[in-house]
Amino acid sequence: MCKKIILQISIIFVFLVSTSCQLGRFVFYNFADLKDYKKFHSRALIADSLHYNFKTVNLEKLPKELNGANFEKFLEKNKTVAFIVIRNDTIKYEKYFKGYEKKSIVPSFSMAKSVTSILIGCAIDEGFIKSVDEPITKYIPELSKNGFDKVTIKHLLQMTSGIKFNESYWNPFGDAASFYYGLNLRKKISKMKLKAEPGKQFEYVSGNTQLLGLVLERSLKGKTITTYLQEKIWMPLGMEYDASWSIDRKKNGLEKTFCCLNARARDFAKLGRLYKNKGNWEGKQLVSQKWVEESTKLDTLEGSVNYYQYQWWLPTPNKDFMAEGILGQYVYVNPQSDVIIVRLGKKEGNANWWEMFTSLSKAYSLKKD
Repeated sequence: MCKKIILQISIIFVFLVSTSCQLGRFVFYNFADLKDYKKFHSRALIADSLHYNFKTVNLEKLPKELNGANFEKFLEKNKTVAFIVIRNDTIKYEKYFKGYEKKSIVPSFSMAKSVTSILIGCAIDEGFIKSVDEPITKYIPELSKNGFDKVTIKHLLQMTSGIKFNESYWNPFGDAASFYYGLNLRKKISKMKLKAEPGKQFEYVSGNTQLLGLVLERSLKGKTITTYLQEKIWMPLGMEYDASWSIDRKKNGLEKTFCCLNARARDFAKLGRLYKNKGNWEGKQLVSQKWVEESTKLDTLEGSVNYYQYQWWLPTPNKDFMAEGILGQYVYVNPQSDVIIVRLGKKEGNANWWEMFTSLSKAYSLKKD
């Protein structure tokens, strides 16, 4: 009897997998983890042989305690794999856990949303996109039939588009899982619907950023998003390591701009340094100061909220900002304290990272270099 039941379950499983690549991938991989960069097709980013190095003099330990907790034990207990603190362009603390090291690749997950925003800014600076006030149907005309004519690029940046999107990664038929494991993002985008009037209410959903990705790709007129990132950011910042951006399929694939930039901790930190310096890198303006300031300022108009701006999170509005990804991936930037913190993890753990970053930033700002 048991053998018969097992056989029936196996037949059902094989049927589901064979009839739905998306469902099959979900069942096989189950949930996002740090090895996901190996699971999907991707486009390569090539490091510069003359890479930029943060200074590492006066390397020191973190405070033994922060907010009443033994800090290093706290990091390890909460599944941290990389933790870096940088002040005045100097690495003050750098440690890796659970078998990870400086050269270990870690997926960005939703930190890629902030990178997508950077590239939208570059495209506006170069005139590929006219402004954030343009309707997205200028670039994705197939969405006109679905009522998207009033949705602007700014609505996508602010997560106020009103799109219908199920953000659950646990539901194999939900939109987030569908976008993550699916093999044709363009087709899925063409079927997207609205559930509310744009510009009225904030709702964090990854569909907004994937729409931004298609807007960006269309504006570049044949150049891939990865190639654009390579030219505008990866090479100019002198990234230390090669990296990649996952795509939905091998042939004519589209970058998963809501997630899936795969890189190392130190190179993620350089993205933070670029924005700490208002888009300037070693004397060259890679992203306009205007765009960086717009991307990280407080704006609560048209349904926007005071803790999110242009795909960046604002722990303390007008003081600091950060990129954030599932499983607790963070690049935190406090320009006033001149502090950048990178935390990458297997899980977010039982931690209030927002509070910890602001406390740690304050602690370092009181130190004398």
